[in-house]
Amino acid sequence: MKEPYDAIVIGAGQAGPSLAVRLAGAGQRVAIVERSRFGGTCVNTGCIPTKTLVASAYAAHMTRRAAEFGVQLQGSVTVDMKRVKARKDEISARSRGGVEAWLRGTENCTVCQGHARFESPTEVRVGDRLLTAERIFINVGGRATTPPLPGIADTPYLTNTTLLDFDMLPRHLVIVGGGYVGLEFGQIFRRFGSEVTVIETASRPIAGEDADVSLGVREILENEGIRFRMNATCIALSRGKAGVIATVDCTEGEPEVAGTHVLLALGRTPNTDHLELEKAGVMRDSRGYITVNDELQTNVPGIWALGDCNGRGGFTHTSYNDFEIVAENLLAGGTRRVSDRIPAQNLYVDPPLGRAGMTETQARDSGRRVLIAKRPMTRVGRAIEKGETQGFMKVLVDGDSKQILGAAILGTGGDEVIHCVLDMMYARAPYTVLQRAMHIHPTVSELIPTMLGDLQPL
Repeated sequence: MKEPYDAIVIGAGQAGPSLAVRLAGAGQRVAIVERSRFGGTCVNTGCIPTKTLVASAYAAHMTRRAAEFGVQLQGSVTVDMKRVKARKDEISARSRGGVEAWLRGTENCTVCQGHARFESPTEVRVGDRLLTAERIFINVGGRATTPPLPGIADTPYLTNTTLLDFDMLPRHLVIVGGGYVGLEFGQIFRRFGSEVTVIETASRPIAGEDADVSLGVREILENEGIRFRMNATCIALSRGKAGVIATVDCTEGEPEVAGTHVLLALGRTPNTDHLELEKAGVMRDSRGYITVNDELQTNVPGIWALGDCNGRGGFTHTSYNDFEIVAENLLAGGTRRVSDRIPAQNLYVDPPLGRAGMTETQARDSGRRVLIAKRPMTRVGRAIEKGETQGFMKVLVDGDSKQILGAAILGTGGDEVIHCVLDMMYARAPYTVLQRAMHIHPTVSELIPTMLGDLQPL
């Protein structure tokens, strides 16, 4: 027997629960389907657990530095990995349970647990239940990509998900991939006490960033003892005496890296391959992402795709913004679009990297008359006081419109400070508004107005 609803939401990640509750609150009868753990990537294998580990690693790092601040400790610093994992699990479980309780306690919202598969553009099967609705919202997220590296079938390897299950310390963690995931895990485990080697095919880590940013991050991590093998254009895995061997084809260094464990951090794959989308006629691109328009509608009327599975963001904040766009357009007659948002993200190494808008390279290639200002963190009083002077700040401005084009803040507090620039960009205000603002002393933010007084042609 068919179960009729006004809307079906597939997936309880960042966008799904908020949308289901908003629709239910508008009087619609909603079914939300979740096949595994509530909360999606962020709650279970992404932001919350990894940033919890970042906090533990920071505590270990600062404890080792205690003498620099005049604090004396007795004995050596050790890390209890079982307790580290338990704390991480407790925090994730609390968030996951909160999402589930919220959904189950919402009037007009039915929670269906199981794997969803389309049977038509208006029908979704979950086990022996057949749900029907004129509106269906896909929010199925993604998973770690497992590329067909030579030897991978015969070599034990870790992903961001399985590494989070560890309650022991790898003696030597080899990380294949120098992007956000690889660098964050690299610093976490280095601070816990592991040897860490990062292997990357490009000439520098986070190669999509400007050269000064990526090299600045590399310098920070190398100062903590992380080794990098760049230009590794031919990577293969095999078992070794210590655990694993990664064969690399680099212009410098030994041809092999031997470690006890290997982490694959080579991007994400959308969870769209088992939805039987073809039965609904929903199109995907060559990488498996569901194609959507500027309002997140698929090619099939009445079906939307939100979050990591649509290839339009890949972050928790972009997923939640997807919910806001769809909900306002459907329920409040809005005209919000994905193209209205400004790209922004943080890299949670320590010190963190906050990024908004264009990179320096993108600004230069845009053909605009660009102005740039840059300041090392060694000239930021707050950073000096905290003993955290690594990194720099830079801001890019359109020389004609005076609007801010982008910014990068690699330094203490950068993950929060970036928002004062981002908000100014959304306001489309000239940079002089921020330049003339009186910020509080002593902070990192107070140096942005000062820095804007030093703008020079790019």
